[in-house]
Amino acid sequence: MSKAVLKFIRLSPTKARLVAREVQGMNAEFAMASLEFMPNKAAKIISKVIASAVANGGFEPNEVVVASCRVDAGPVLKRFMPRARGSAGGIRKPTSHIIVEVAKAAKKED
Repeated sequence: MSKAVLKFIRLSPTKARLVAREVQGMNAEFAMASLEFMPNKAAKIISKVIASAVANGGFEPNEVVVASCRVDAGPVLKRFMPRARGSAGGIRKPTSHIIVEVAKAAKKED
């Protein structure tokens, strides 16, 4: 089993979790191929983290599965936007931590 972590990425954890749930349990090669055609910003980032986890273990993408793909919330960058009559409105810019673990695929017996 090998692991890759990407921290402090400027991406909403809620949006990234939608993509992360799609790839859990998938073959790594198939997961990276399917993420390539998703329009989400999170898909491209998670694909790179899966590729990193595969490389960290010294595996080939076709011989491992995505054991877990977890997205945790990072710190929130707080900014202010000027509003009417001298007031200010808050803007939250969330960050995420993405953790991917890949493991050897169990061999199927015929």
